[in-house]
Amino acid sequence: MRFWKNGLPILIKNGFLKMTALKTWISASRLRTLPLSTSGALVGSSYAYFLGFFDGFIFILITLTTLSFQILSNLANDYGDGIRGTDNPSRIGPERAIQSGAVSPKQMRLAIILNAFISTGLVIALIWLSFGVEHLVKSIIFLLLGGLSIWAAISYTIGNTAYGYRALGDLMVFLFFGLLSVFGTFFLFSKQIDIRLLLPASAVGFLSTAVLNLNNMRDLKSDKNSQKYTLAGYMGRKNSKVYHFALILSAIILMIVFQLIMSFSNLMLFSWVAFAPLLFHLKIVYGIKNPKRFDPHLKLVALSTFVMSLLFASVLVIEQLRQFL
Repeated sequence: MRFWKNGLPILIKNGFLKMTALKTWISASRLRTLPLSTSGALVGSSYAYFLGFFDGFIFILITLTTLSFQILSNLANDYGDGIRGTDNPSRIGPERAIQSGAVSPKQMRLAIILNAFISTGLVIALIWLSFGVEHLVKSIIFLLLGGLSIWAAISYTIGNTAYGYRALGDLMVFLFFGLLSVFGTFFLFSKQIDIRLLLPASAVGFLSTAVLNLNNMRDLKSDKNSQKYTLAGYMGRKNSKVYHFALILSAIILMIVFQLIMSFSNLMLFSWVAFAPLLFHLKIVYGIKNPKRFDPHLKLVALSTFVMSLLFASVLVIEQLRQFL
């Protein structure tokens, strides 16, 4: 089998990159979702640093792996919703790559396969760097978790058992963006579990789920027409708003409780700055009747979650550095 022709990869000659503008693939990767995906890794990494467990190379690989998972999920979501017809002119959100015709289903499948290989390579490298050959059982467990993460990224909208069409998206986002991201990151550094992390891990999970809930409230009508069943679809817009309030307020409370029981210095109050736009957001969401107005709030909640995690991480790093000054 030939992989090169006239000095260029056949993949390119077949039109995978040659016929599709780079900006189309950047758009399909949905860059605005990437900061949110790293929030759990920031919380877990900074807590590990605070307790004296940290490795810069592991942190870089964790970040790259997390971003790769998110891009894989975005591409798979574009493909799954595209071929099912869920992404159609009646949908309110940004036009997707397959929906617009800029990328064919065949090209998107190839991109998903390529990204799955990249994600797998990053998982293997991360596990090798974290555990080496000394912790075989831990390595196997994390290989399974990595494989499960890749499956979850692809299976959200792809396949006959796509869980995003069976009202399981909220649960999976909470588990993978919250619990697995924070606990998994911390374990890769420390080789141990700290149950106190359940509080910030749940907070990040709730806020990530809130972003998905906003997306589903925005797409209630088009999802129903496409037979895409979401938790918001079952609850209706009114109850989905109550659910949304519960997610965000619970996240804020959990972060505050964690910071209080850990007896951090007053510097941690700076991380509470990120709560202000979230509370302002709730006030606006309460009065929204036109589903189009939900769309800009996806970015607001996602960025607020990232800023909260970044500020939390920054304070923990400063706290640790102060001990050496």
